[in-house]
Amino acid sequence: MTDLEAIVRRVEELEKQRDEYRSLYLETMERCRRLERGLFAQQKSEHLSPDVSQMVLEMLLGDRAKAELDAALKPEEQEVAAHKRSKPTGRKPIPDNLPRIDIIVLPPEVEREGLDAFERIGEEVSEAIERRPASLVVARTVRVKFVRKDRDRDATEVFIAPPPELPIPKGLAGPGMLADTIVKRWQDHQPLHRLEGVYARDGIELARSTMCGWHADLAELAKPLVAAMRQDAFEQPYLCVDATGVLVQHKEKCRTGHFWVVVAPGRHVLFEYSREHTSKVVDNLLAGYEGYLVADAHAVYDHLYRTGDVVEVNCWAHCRRYFFKAFETDPDRAKMALGLIAALFRIERHLEGSGRKKREQIRQQRSSPIVDRFYSWCDAEADHVLDATPIADGIRYARNQKQGLKRFLEDGRLPIHNNMSELELRREAVGRKNWLFVGSDDGGAVNACFTSLLASCAMHSVEPWAYLRDIFCLLPTWPEHRLIELSPLKWNKTYERDDVKQLLDRNPFRKLTLDTGR
Repeated sequence: MTDLEAIVRRVEELEKQRDEYRSLYLETMERCRRLERGLFAQQKSEHLSPDVSQMVLEMLLGDRAKAELDAALKPEEQEVAAHKRSKPTGRKPIPDNLPRIDIIVLPPEVEREGLDAFERIGEEVSEAIERRPASLVVARTVRVKFVRKDRDRDATEVFIAPPPELPIPKGLAGPGMLADTIVKRWQDHQPLHRLEGVYARDGIELARSTMCGWHADLAELAKPLVAAMRQDAFEQPYLCVDATGVLVQHKEKCRTGHFWVVVAPGRHVLFEYSREHTSKVVDNLLAGYEGYLVADAHAVYDHLYRTGDVVEVNCWAHCRRYFFKAFETDPDRAKMALGLIAALFRIERHLEGSGRKKREQIRQQRSSPIVDRFYSWCDAEADHVLDATPIADGIRYARNQKQGLKRFLEDGRLPIHNNMSELELRREAVGRKNWLFVGSDDGGAVNACFTSLLASCAMHSVEPWAYLRDIFCLLPTWPEHRLIELSPLKWNKTYERDDVKQLLDRNPFRKLTLDTGR
């Protein structure tokens, strides 16, 4: 190479760097302008258009890639995948389980002349949904005392029934009331001062301190059940984990605590609270677990992978996020990376509902070449991007987490992303926008206990109020070695058992709620 050619190449490199820095400068100025106008916000959607992902997939695998992929799936699996992607539209029918009250409307002529002057030949029926205000009722327990008629007056024996058992011994509230406060507080995310107003409108002045006391006592009752769910979750081949921060009330200034979520897909959703976000907390959170762990690349998890008992599985959605952040400053490179990742996600959508072997087969045939192409591209571009730029961050993250990101190719049970735990964690994120902070570390633990039950109910389509009401009736006397039977995972089958129905029917407080509950 001559000196002139070397100079020309150097000038071209400098001009390229200048253009990239200019792009970063323009992006920064645009962000500043948005901030000044109060319009600064990060794009929430992280999906390319279908045309881009289709273009990349066909570029890698040929024009007939989609047809071959569809042919590789069994017809019933295609039907399952199509059903999951479709969303029902239009007006839904009124559920049959709601009580019906007839409103008889007579013609004016019949009202004037009377029914005896007319012959009824039919009717037209229409339905409209109406709501009656919620009501509180005081359950007065009257325990009648008896003595025998032929008693010995000097040795009188008085007969009286034992008091009905309450979830909180000698408490003020029955199981239905207690369940209502929990659902309103952590399912509907109502802060305590709003709950005071809600119950005041229903006719009772209920202090927030009283409700906090109830929930602390009930958490002690429910903790063994959540522990049984945790034990069952840890027996599964993989878990999904994530965490988010929360403000904790303090005398001078709120400090930060943390909510963790552990998801055993299809079985349990478990929340934990901790004061810190450290490796020691992770050790307590996952103590005794061995298997795959789907998590982000945070350093607090790194020590778990050293022995091999816990195997790291990283999230392609986290990886994708880096390249979306780089889209404004380096659209060409970002589009290439996002197109490849979108092709992987597209294949996964086709595999919804497929068995483990089928997923492993299709991933090896279709996904593995895309992953190899993605990392070849990352390696080729790594030396041509500027340090500390968004695209450099994305490439560095992908290369550093290569082993964890490729893990899903090894086992068909593993997901390609950690979106499941992120979605479950939104429950706490939505809640903290309403109640703003937790009152104490103990309050955070109570929150995590009941949020675990409520989130697991949502996973298994179990109605949360009726579920909590019923388990509060059963937990005080339920055998400890059978607690898993009361988890949302097992509840529908447990509820249908005759012995369980008999136990529930004996509870007089529960009977008062049967008109509105299960």
